[in-house]
Amino acid sequence: MTAPTLDTAPWLVREPHVDPETLAVAESVFSLSNGYVGIRGTLDEVEPCAVRGTYLSGVYETHPLSYPESGYGHPEEGQAMIPVADGTPLRLLVDGVPLDVRQVEPQVHERTLDLRAGTLDRRVRWTALSGTSLEVSSRRIVSFAERSVCAVRYEVRALDGPAHVVVRSELVAEEVMPTGVDNDDPRVAEALDDAFEPLVHVRAATGGALASRTRRSGITAAAAVGHDIDGGDIDGGEINGGESDGGRVSTHVDQDHVVTTVAADLLPGESLTIVKAVGYSWSHDAGPDSLVGEASAAVSSALDLGWEGLLAGQRAVLDELWAAADVEVDGDPELQQALRYAVFQLFSSAACISGAPVGAKGLTGTGYSGHTFWDVEGFVLPALTLLHPDAAARLLRWRYTTLDLARERAETLGLQGASFAWRTISGREVSAYWPASTAAMHVNADISRAFWLHRNVTGEDLDSVGGLEVLVETARLWMSMGHEDAAGGWHLFGMTGPDEYTGVVDDNVFTNLMARRNLLRAADACRRLPARASELGVDSAETSAWRSAADAVHVPWDEGLRVHPMNENFTTYREWRFEDKRDSYPVQEHQHYAKFYRRQVLKQADLVQALWWCRDDFTAEEVARDLDYYEARTVRDSSLSAAVQAVVCAQAQHPDLALRYLRESALVDLRDVQGDTAKGLHLASLGGTWLAFAAGLGGLREDHEDLEIAPLLPSSLSRTAYSVTWRGRLLRVETTREGTTVTLTRGEGPVTVVVDGAPLSVPAAAPVSVPLRAPTPLLDEPRQPVGCEPRT
Repeated sequence: MTAPTLDTAPWLVREPHVDPETLAVAESVFSLSNGYVGIRGTLDEVEPCAVRGTYLSGVYETHPLSYPESGYGHPEEGQAMIPVADGTPLRLLVDGVPLDVRQVEPQVHERTLDLRAGTLDRRVRWTALSGTSLEVSSRRIVSFAERSVCAVRYEVRALDGPAHVVVRSELVAEEVMPTGVDNDDPRVAEALDDAFEPLVHVRAATGGALASRTRRSGITAAAAVGHDIDGGDIDGGEINGGESDGGRVSTHVDQDHVVTTVAADLLPGESLTIVKAVGYSWSHDAGPDSLVGEASAAVSSALDLGWEGLLAGQRAVLDELWAAADVEVDGDPELQQALRYAVFQLFSSAACISGAPVGAKGLTGTGYSGHTFWDVEGFVLPALTLLHPDAAARLLRWRYTTLDLARERAETLGLQGASFAWRTISGREVSAYWPASTAAMHVNADISRAFWLHRNVTGEDLDSVGGLEVLVETARLWMSMGHEDAAGGWHLFGMTGPDEYTGVVDDNVFTNLMARRNLLRAADACRRLPARASELGVDSAETSAWRSAADAVHVPWDEGLRVHPMNENFTTYREWRFEDKRDSYPVQEHQHYAKFYRRQVLKQADLVQALWWCRDDFTAEEVARDLDYYEARTVRDSSLSAAVQAVVCAQAQHPDLALRYLRESALVDLRDVQGDTAKGLHLASLGGTWLAFAAGLGGLREDHEDLEIAPLLPSSLSRTAYSVTWRGRLLRVETTREGTTVTLTRGEGPVTVVVDGAPLSVPAAAPVSVPLRAPTPLLDEPRQPVGCEPRT
């Protein structure tokens, strides 16, 4: 068993009995982040732990990339998110014996993530060797209101006897922690194991500060710490404000450590309380003294607000989040908890982010080396656009800043326009495996879609986030890659679609249709913004060429099977023997690519994803038949797939199957469905979970002029409700067996919402209700490969 056992509650994620054997997953599940700084959910006293880590978005180190054979255009450097100074350690000794839950056998040891308070609480009760019972209570936050601040309130209480306690509070730099890079090249270890060069260390009244610079990427990071200390009988006096007689509070600082030690004698019923604030700052070009000053000021601000002030600020931000983004489900308490957890962690990944991307694991672990992928533009950004559009805009602006690097990459590839990185932290391509990176050119259409959706959902100017230039340059990229045949058909050859088990193919349908949309949206945007388009060198001849190519895009079709091959000739490939290989998953870990690249086995939804994102290109019958065909061939070795399948199963009028896929997506980390949550949360699945709920069961579509919904209610649920932000207004959608009610809760009305294909005017004054339609599937519920049914 790898996942912790958790209680089910609507607003809490509680581990009633902390199990040291499941710490690796629990540390990811209990991670806290605000998009700027993130910390894994490690125990206060450090040991035991699986992987400690404090991370700053955008802080990384480079390392050499090695190839068996060199090749033109291969990236020469990799990038890895690296941990910064860790301020979480609070080591406790009682009567000279360290607290270690593996040794003391606690009577109580529980942790609780409170989704409304934004805090991680922990309680440990045990009996010391002296016979005194003690209890430690800690509450940890990463502040949404104070961007650079992490803080913890740590209390040690002697319950029924005296105790001599010592707390050693640490800020620790330069400890070698995993970076997510699995490479035996000694140059990689040399670069990452000693990534930081210490620059400055400063002692303060109740703490201090450290600053260091990465040796290769040249990023300077600073961390500062301070404490408020209260309680403990010392010769009739009190420790207060970190000062006492007899040296019972002391601080040591060197280039890698700030250590504040507090000693106290506790009588029965007495407690020692420490509020620890840690501040962070980083920059590519600011000096270390300046960054130390910023980090120290963040600590001063936190201590000035005080613990209650920090909690109040946290609660205020989350009250606003839940007012605008709450999700409700009646009939499945576990799903209710998981949906709110998904929204919380999705918000946490980007709430305070600026000038940096969201990685596939956010700031919760080093999986994928901290890189961002198309998953973020595909799933995280669309969900944030509908829930927290300001955070989405900041992520889009970061992507826009990488446009020059994307132009450089296109030039290297011999193409026009811009080719965005498949995996990156800085914006520069760092993937060493081209069949599943450079060949996956759909990333460019995915990125352009995210920009376009943000404009459509918010109603804001496309260029406010750099969107027009991105659409233009990606359109130019497609034009330089496309091939027109003698009959006038337009093709894309040598592409890899979302499914990485079918690589480097001709006319992948998802890629072709996404390119079509990219071209048409770019042309439409240039028509709306002619002056800006002219500045970019776009004229009517160019936009006409885009439209002509879009109209001529080739979409394979198998007339005999009456389905779309996901790429040219796919339906003629040899079938995969699922019955014989039921114990051989993930496929890529048991079979060579030469074996499965040209077989009918899918890692994840591909053509099925096109049914959702390119819905206007398919009839209802084609959706039903295509879904039925590809469900039988998709093994979901990727966590991205379940959310997509949930949406399209609902689209094809199979709400019960959609719910089963929704549950798999929602519980991917809480149950460690994929077996790799220890490396960090699956952020795209978290974003996909909300989309699977709203776009799946809710039928929400945001890609036309009016917002559309088409609610369905699975047989096991009695009510669903969610809210979306649409063009500056907040709408709430509630569905029961009696019908669906749409309420305009904020903003001016009326708003037109298309419900089940019929326009509905929603005024500000009163909710509007419509009857719930019954599912009308064209085919029976599709089957999955043996052993690959939804897993929760």
